[in-house]
Amino acid sequence: MLKVDEEIFLKYGHEFIDWIADYMDHIEDYPVMAKVEPGEIASRLPTAPPDEPESMEAIFNDFKHIIVPGMTHWQHPSFFAYFPANSSAPSVLAELLTAALGAQCMIWQTSPAATELEEVVMDWLRQMLNLPDNFCGVIQDTASTSTLAALLCARERVTNFDVNLHGFKKGSPRDLIIYASEEVHSSIEKGVKIAGFGKDNLRLIPAGPDFAMLPEELEKAIENDKKAGRLPCCVVATVGTTSSTAMDPLKPIGEICERHRIWFHVDGALAGTAAILPEMRHLLDGIEHADSFVFNPHKWMFTNFDCSAYFCKDPKSLTSTFEILPEYLKTDLDRRVKNFRDWGIPLGRRFRALKLWFVIRHFGIKGLREKIRTHLELAREFESWLREDPRFELMAPVSVNLVCFRYNPPERSLTEEELENINKNLMDELNRSGNMYVTHTKLKEKFTIRLVVGQTNTGREHVQRAWASIQEAAKDL
Repeated sequence: MLKVDEEIFLKYGHEFIDWIADYMDHIEDYPVMAKVEPGEIASRLPTAPPDEPESMEAIFNDFKHIIVPGMTHWQHPSFFAYFPANSSAPSVLAELLTAALGAQCMIWQTSPAATELEEVVMDWLRQMLNLPDNFCGVIQDTASTSTLAALLCARERVTNFDVNLHGFKKGSPRDLIIYASEEVHSSIEKGVKIAGFGKDNLRLIPAGPDFAMLPEELEKAIENDKKAGRLPCCVVATVGTTSSTAMDPLKPIGEICERHRIWFHVDGALAGTAAILPEMRHLLDGIEHADSFVFNPHKWMFTNFDCSAYFCKDPKSLTSTFEILPEYLKTDLDRRVKNFRDWGIPLGRRFRALKLWFVIRHFGIKGLREKIRTHLELAREFESWLREDPRFELMAPVSVNLVCFRYNPPERSLTEEELENINKNLMDELNRSGNMYVTHTKLKEKFTIRLVVGQTNTGREHVQRAWASIQEAAKDL
């Protein structure tokens, strides 16, 4: 006899899988961006928790009729916004198994397979990206966490672990300086604050016309700080900035870091995935100079959120920064195994390697390359359509799968303020339609629409429809 909960699990487990399969198959029937007003979902939910148990039928019914209408559908093939947070069938199935196992994988002993699979899968990624043999990998939750880990390691190495021991009491944190491009992701500033450096000690280095960091400006800033008695601590370079996917030149930046003995961290959150293509491996030229590197399989490698691949040249720098060994975590095997609890900020760890393993095995390197190559080709085709239409202006070089553009017809002399209002209206109209979703940024203070071709199932027909929608909406501007 099955217990009541097991009967419910079997009945609704089948229903949920059927619903998920139908959702994946008919996701294009949904508007890409949720069509609700602020507070609308909350107004349909009880203000207090239920006293009595409720049926799974009622809960699932509310999920379908209250929650789903308030979701933005990131897995829609016409999702062209932000950077993708992708998924795929093998990844979803692996997450189901991960949830069923319910393991907390903080040390080898709490789940040996989780630790050893993570070691193997991370080395698979290292090989796929042709990273140096001495790079070791660990899975973090996000690139923000990975970069914070790098900043903390840099802090401890430059102070000989004094901050870990004494905090900033013995020496002012204003002495330690972090460098990054003016186009760097906002998570760097947040990490600088959390790690105790202080925002004032983040140097934003000028970028060139291609929005990439200028190495000569970096070296100048380092020299100025050293002359002023400050201590350069870490340089963060970006392979594929968020606003324009600009590529900071890793080789000259890395050589500067080596000369000045500064920790060199490379953030390739989105664009790092492209380097599994032989013809795109040049994006990581100079990576051998890096002390740490991160990219996110949950962005463009069809592995659902969260899964951030963090590599470091010297794992001892990680473990020495984060290791704490209370008696209740000690085991007789500690010297023979990796305990990933010492490789990052949290103690508790999800079994993230399982879904990555499923995805790589399901697609194979060949299948992953095929999808990524298709996205690159579609982005370049979309770029060519923009170039052919004089009403539109490209705002940045197309380095991978992001195209930055705006409406700016040559026959009209529009001010920057007018251009911003017109392009914001264009973007809002496209998003309101429910047929696509794009977002914006500002490049050199100019309002810019971003279209990213990277969702797992995006094909040429979706990009064509997006272009047709943009052209149609532009008629009324």
